[in-house]
Amino acid sequence: MSQHIAVVIGVGGMGQAIARRVGPGTHLLLADFNEETLETATGQLRGEGYEVTSQTVDVTSRESVAALAKRAASLGEVRYVVHTAGLSPAQAPVPAILAVDLLGVALAAEEFGEVVAPGGAGVVIASMAGHNYPPFSPEQTLELATTPADELLGLPVANPDNFPHGGAAYAFAKRANLVRVQAASVTWGARGARINAISPGHIATPMGNTESGGANGAIIQAMIDGSNAKREGTPADIARAAEFLLSPGARFISGSDMLVDGGVIAALQTGHITLR
Repeated sequence: MSQHIAVVIGVGGMGQAIARRVGPGTHLLLADFNEETLETATGQLRGEGYEVTSQTVDVTSRESVAALAKRAASLGEVRYVVHTAGLSPAQAPVPAILAVDLLGVALAAEEFGEVVAPGGAGVVIASMAGHNYPPFSPEQTLELATTPADELLGLPVANPDNFPHGGAAYAFAKRANLVRVQAASVTWGARGARINAISPGHIATPMGNTESGGANGAIIQAMIDGSNAKREGTPADIARAAEFLLSPGARFISGSDMLVDGGVIAALQTGHITLR
């Protein structure tokens, strides 16, 4: 019997937590751009008894993502694909955010849509920030859904000049991720597989801590204080949601988004949190 492969792209806090959830009974293929981060995560998970293979990846390069998908298929049946790789507004300028957070997701959805096994499932980590971005027009939605990944950054709606700061580019990319997931659900469905998104709130990861310690720290704290949960999220919160969406229990869910934010968006959209 062919072994089941679980691919985790991006092995920061959320990626590692998800790997621990889906790792038992699978062969983990971990991928990250940062070789040091990848080596550390691989060593930790191997030390905990997981079967792990690792490979560096540049999610902005089709050749690199295609090589990762080919490696995954060579190891066995690609049953789970989890894409957590991303850049936050505090980490990079607008063009880099668009390349990693928009193009990177689109490339992974396309390339792994060619190798995912029947019965397989994917999860893309988006963000609650996408839920605060203005809705796309029907024409923009169609363009974002159907334009080949390699041409996405050339669309007028994705022009870097549209975004006055990294936060706007980040929110745009994360909302666009939901459109790409909807479109990919159709192509993955032709293989008998599913793909969904998770939109986390503020999560206590190194990337999240960089954001909360930066210029938007007061805004983030106000959202946390006004939320239902009244706490920041943990990588385990996201891992539990991913485990469900990847499981047979979610076999009727595809092309959807799960908002896992402690109730922040609900409070914002009903006027219980006012940001100035």
